[in-house]
Amino acid sequence: MRGGREHHPPFALLSLLLDYPDERLLRARREVAEAVASLPAGRLREHLLAFTTYLQETSDLELQQRYVATFDLQRRTGLYLTYLTEGDTRRRGLALLRLKRRYAAAGLQLTDHELPDYLPVMLEFAALAPDDAGKRLLSEHRAGLEVLRLALRDQESPYLHLLEALCLGLPRPGPLDLERIGRLIREGPPAEQVGLEPLAPPEVMPSASSPRGRSR
Repeated sequence: MRGGREHHPPFALLSLLLDYPDERLLRARREVAEAVASLPAGRLREHLLAFTTYLQETSDLELQQRYVATFDLQRRTGLYLTYLTEGDTRRRGLALLRLKRRYAAAGLQLTDHELPDYLPVMLEFAALAPDDAGKRLLSEHRAGLEVLRLALRDQESPYLHLLEALCLGLPRPGPLDLERIGRLIREGPPAEQVGLEPLAPPEVMPSASSPRGRSR
């Protein structure tokens, strides 16, 4: 187990770095590295420095190809947290709806192209939400975060550094979380035969043309 909690995670920065490395991020690499270098010393900063080193030393094409291979082509390392814990079940549809309503109550409106359980979206909410609402939300999805973190560790992915930095700022998993995490790692997310019925209400499903927040 990791040691004590560190500084509040830079949610906005983590949201940017966990999203697809498009022109916006590629052009901002120097500014991102400078922002990370200015963070207080500690393990959180060390993990982010390791990732920004990878970001600066890797070509644009390789960054984009590796991102797609990691997050879009493998279910175990997808960035949709409720999929990791609920799979393609009706429970996921309800979880998506609850998330969207929670964002709306805090004044954060999603576009038609975003799924509310996409981790960069959740981090964006955490950066903008009042008080510790965002941190509480991420803590409630600790099991999904831990499943993702362990899968990235198994792959020796540079993106592991971002999950480590995020989890350093969250409470450790409790006994119930640990039991659930172990089951999800052994068995994978639950499955359900749903026929032709949608897994979620139409109001939470994004446009099929979206490059961000794609549905599964």
